[in-house]
Amino acid sequence: MAKKTIADVDVAGKAVLMRVDFNVPLESMPGKGQQHITDDRRIRMALPSIEKVLEGGGRVILMSHLGRPKGDAGDAKFSLRPVAERLGQLLGREVQFASDTVGAEARDKASKLADGEVLVLENLRFNPGEKQGDRPFAEALAAMGDVYCNDAFGTCHRTDASMVAVPEAMGNKPKVVGFLVAREIQYLTETIAAPERPFVAILGGAKVSDKINVIQNLLDICDQVLIGGAMAYTFSLAQGGQVGGSLVEPDKVELAKKLLEKGGKKLMLPVDTHCGDSFSSDCNKQIVAAGEIPDGFEGLDIGPQTAVQYGDVVRGAKTVVWNGPMGVFEMPPFDAGTRAVAEAIAESDAVSIIGGGDSAAAIEQLGFADRVSHVSTGGGASLAMLEGKKFAAVELLDDA
Repeated sequence: MAKKTIADVDVAGKAVLMRVDFNVPLESMPGKGQQHITDDRRIRMALPSIEKVLEGGGRVILMSHLGRPKGDAGDAKFSLRPVAERLGQLLGREVQFASDTVGAEARDKASKLADGEVLVLENLRFNPGEKQGDRPFAEALAAMGDVYCNDAFGTCHRTDASMVAVPEAMGNKPKVVGFLVAREIQYLTETIAAPERPFVAILGGAKVSDKINVIQNLLDICDQVLIGGAMAYTFSLAQGGQVGGSLVEPDKVELAKKLLEKGGKKLMLPVDTHCGDSFSSDCNKQIVAAGEIPDGFEGLDIGPQTAVQYGDVVRGAKTVVWNGPMGVFEMPPFDAGTRAVAEAIAESDAVSIIGGGDSAAAIEQLGFADRVSHVSTGGGASLAMLEGKKFAAVELLDDA
C-alpha cells in the first residue's frame, strides 16, 4: 500500500492542491462574535507537508472541511478564516484566505498565487458538491493544482469530492500523500501486516457493535485481544453474568457469544469491575468480580486485578494496538484502568499504535503521548483501517 509522498515530487514552480484536516474545535469569544481555536494540533500536524512544498519552491492551496455546516454558503461559525490566521502564525508568514471554494475569489487568488505563498480555501462543506462527490465541483478544484496531495487521514475513509473525485479529475498529474497520511499507512497497515510478536490488541469503548469487524479482524492476526470499556458488559451478559445497570447491548449478546467462541483463550475479558451507584465521581463505589455487578450499580471501569493482568500482557508484547478506553477515563477514580493500560504501553518496548478517537484523547490527557510510537489522527479512519478496509481515497494515489 506504500504510496509516493510529497517528498517524491519536484514541486518547484508548481501549485500543490493539498487536502488537509483542519477540522479543529472552535468556541465563540464572548462579546466579539469571533471563533477561537481551542486546540490547533491538527493544524500543527500538517506543517511538515506544507513546509516541504514551500522549501521546494512551490505554492500551496489548502482545502479542508470544518464541522457540519448546513446548506450552501454554510454557517459563519464554521468558517476556516480563523484557521488561516492561526496557520499564518505557525508558519511565520502571511497566509491568504479565499471566502469561497471554487467561486470567483478562490479562482482569482489561486491563479495569482506566487511560489512560496499559501492560500486557504473556505470550508469545503459550504458547497454541497463536497459531500455529494460532485464532478463539476471536483473539476473546478482540480483545475487549481499541478499536484494533488492527500494529508487528511481523518477523512481518508470517506468518498467526499476532495478525497476521491478531485484526484480523479487531476488526470495524469502527480497524486501523492503528505507525511501525516504516509505515517498512518506505515503504522496502521504495514506494521500490522507484519507485526513483531507477541502482537496484542486492546479494545475498549462503549459498544461491541462499533468494533465487531475490528475484533474479528484482530482475532485473526493478534496473539491476544484484551477487552475493556462498556463493551465488556455485553460479553459478560453473553456468559450469563449480572451487569446491574451497566451500559449493554442486549441485541448483540448472540454476536458476543460467537466472538467468544471464535476467540477462545486469545480473547481476554476483565476478571473484576469497578462500579458505582451513579455516573459521578462521588458515587458509592465497589469492586466486584466480573459478572457480579449488583442491581443499582453500573460498571464504570475495569477492576484493579484486571488492570494488573492486562498490564502484564502489554509489557510482554512487541506490537500493541489500542483503540478505546477501559472505563470512564474523564472521571476519576474511573480513569485508573485506562491509566494502567497507558502506563504499561509507555513502559513496554513494543511498537505501539494508539488508534485515534477517545484513545488518543486519553493518551494525551494522561501524559503518555510522547512515549508511544504512533497516535493516530483519525478515529473513524483508524478503525476502518484496523478492520482491514481499503480506502478509495488512498488506492487511487500514485504507488511508490
